[in-house]
Amino acid sequence: MKPAPKTFAVKSFGCQMNMYDGDRMAELMLAQGLTPAETADADLIVLNTCHIREKATEKVYSDIGRLRKDARKKHGGSPMIAVAGCVAQAEGAEIVTRAKVDIVVGPQAYHNLPDLVARAARGESALDTDMPVETKFGALPARRRVPPSAFLTVQEGCDKFCTYCVVPYTRGAEVSRGWQQIVDEAKALVDAGARELTLLGQNVNAWTDGPRGLHHLIAELDRIDGLARIRYTTSHPNDMTQGLIDAHRDIEKLMPFLHLPVQSGSNRILKSMNRSHSRDSYLRLLERVVAARPDIALSGDFIVGFPGETEADFRDTLSLVDEIGCAQAFSFKYSPRPGTPAAQMDDQIAPEEMDERLQRLQAALNRDQAAFNANTLGRRCQVLIERKGKLPGQMLGKSPWLQSIHLLTDAGIGDLVEVDIVRADPNSLSGVERISAAA
Repeated sequence: MKPAPKTFAVKSFGCQMNMYDGDRMAELMLAQGLTPAETADADLIVLNTCHIREKATEKVYSDIGRLRKDARKKHGGSPMIAVAGCVAQAEGAEIVTRAKVDIVVGPQAYHNLPDLVARAARGESALDTDMPVETKFGALPARRRVPPSAFLTVQEGCDKFCTYCVVPYTRGAEVSRGWQQIVDEAKALVDAGARELTLLGQNVNAWTDGPRGLHHLIAELDRIDGLARIRYTTSHPNDMTQGLIDAHRDIEKLMPFLHLPVQSGSNRILKSMNRSHSRDSYLRLLERVVAARPDIALSGDFIVGFPGETEADFRDTLSLVDEIGCAQAFSFKYSPRPGTPAAQMDDQIAPEEMDERLQRLQAALNRDQAAFNANTLGRRCQVLIERKGKLPGQMLGKSPWLQSIHLLTDAGIGDLVEVDIVRADPNSLSGVERISAAA
């Protein structure tokens, strides 16, 4: 048994949905009267884990040991530790047996965290890896004050079963939240200070509510007073409807940015990955998007070193990168995830070969990002101020194309300002304010 905690810390890893889940778990603890604290000082530490990266499970166990060591060194205590998220879902009771943690809770059950904390304090078993998605959202507390750019989960899970991906096993089948529940939360976020909402889902553009698709939902959110910007991520090429493409043309609040993972430029590798698109269908889809919104910034995900990938396959990926011209991108070395079909495939690629290919790929992606930023030089755009910079009077914000922008301004966090871009670096921009902050 341990004393009921009075302070807490939530440490989230991985994707934006994990960041959203981490915020909601923090709100649950606040609603129970617990006080936020630094990790080393907290009575309860929640590790909100991600299972996508290589050796994710081992890193969790290492982090647990380090946290306990830090606590003993600082105040001689032993915090209550909860493992949440996708590693918790995948490992389940094994984490309790191996690491002797107090609580294990999956990503669809964290609404039960207060009860699990109480059970752990009584010395009882506190493990929950059930997947009742709608129950989770219905049980979460009302949103408190939020940053100017906030996340809003609208869809969870995946039915695509890409051969390298663990998400269908840790997040479950595709489930869409209800229309009114999303709209109500969006309004609450705006009332709490959000000016920009990013709609989240493992396949966010697969969101449906009866005959309504994501573009209908975006059109409804467009009507919310005080909401200035709408984004969404992550999308799947199969679910990119013409209605959603047209929304980029017709809805001013929908920002000109699209993250659309492709993973490989080789049709042979795409088939082995169980990706349902081809290189050509992906490029034709992007042509339709650009035709609807010519200034849109494109982003993607790329994997190198998938089992069986030859040098010719990899060159197909490089040539696809050349054709797309990504404003941003994420690139990864393939890593086998336990239980996925790709982990059992022959022709696993040597680590040093994957390293070399990733360096070549990232050089091309960095080149294209620098070129996109350079093409922004001299443009005027609105910037949403998100936080203070390191210099006196400096603020940081995001352009419509999701670029980080530094500027000197009297505007406050949450303001929208008109800015002329006067400097373009590979990873960020600098701007000069042209008019006073918009209300």
